[in-house]
Amino acid sequence: MDRTRAVLLGLAAVLLAISVVLVSPFFDFVFLAILLFYPLNPLYDRLTEYVRPRAASAALVAGTILVVVLPALLLLRTTVRNVMSILSRIRSGEITFRRLEVELAELTGIEVDVAGTLRTAAREIQFGAIDGVLGVFGTFTHVLLGLALTMFLLFYLLIDTPKLAAWLRGTVPLPDHIQAELYGEFEEIMWAVLVSHVFIAVVQGLIAGVGFVALGVPNAVFWTVVMVILAVLPIIGSFLVWGPAAVYLFVTNQPAAGIVLFVYGTIVVGLTDDYLRPIVVDRYTETRLNPAVLIVGILGGVYAFGFMGIFFGPVIISSLRAVLDVYRREFGGNDGYST
Repeated sequence: MDRTRAVLLGLAAVLLAISVVLVSPFFDFVFLAILLFYPLNPLYDRLTEYVRPRAASAALVAGTILVVVLPALLLLRTTVRNVMSILSRIRSGEITFRRLEVELAELTGIEVDVAGTLRTAAREIQFGAIDGVLGVFGTFTHVLLGLALTMFLLFYLLIDTPKLAAWLRGTVPLPDHIQAELYGEFEEIMWAVLVSHVFIAVVQGLIAGVGFVALGVPNAVFWTVVMVILAVLPIIGSFLVWGPAAVYLFVTNQPAAGIVLFVYGTIVVGLTDDYLRPIVVDRYTETRLNPAVLIVGILGGVYAFGFMGIFFGPVIISSLRAVLDVYRREFGGNDGYST
């Protein structure tokens, strides 16, 4: 390697590191733009047959704001309002946990002051202090800026994807057929993870919602929508709603309904993730993605990248396997192993 090449590569590495630092506060929103791009790109290709590319992209971005962004913000606002209402009822003593405390004492032999603990926690959640107001304002501003960035990136991803693909083909030092293989594998994995997450979340949330309606949980339709969104988190997603709902039924003098909901959620709702996710992933990929790899990728992705890591964690780990498979096919010879 001559000195010029070394200097250029070193400069590129330094600028890449600085660029990562600059983008890191908005990683979630960059990932969101990429995530939205995949289902919208086929629609963009259809629209460009009738209108100019910029008009097609602008229409899809506007539709995304109306169909996805605004309803999500409204749902978040309503969820916060409902949670704060419940906390207010706990603070005032309207909601008590006496029956639950008695059951826990009989089961464990230990006196547990559930009501007192929750009332203390509820009192600590205050938004009147200056620090709290500034924190909420800062978060709100960050989210608005991030969503604006997402829509901006989405607009140009839709328009400039052919240019980006051509630039990558000319810049990445790999033969064209290997690049085509890798891009194909990545797109296949991305679709498998995206479809499996969305499909499983909808099915799991609706199944849990049926239990809510049958057992008389208040605001069942609203909490079903919340469970559909949270169910993208494997194992614990929908439990974050139906678990507290079971406790709510128990402490509001409906112990039988609470127990039934807990059993229903554990067995019926919980098993949908275990059985359906591998089926959906197998449907969209030629090589089977091990469910354990998906779970590790999801949980690790959340820790590394935040909420969007739910989608991109499994993609990154699965892409590693795809790269190794391409390497084996190109340079490893025929070792008798097949996927």
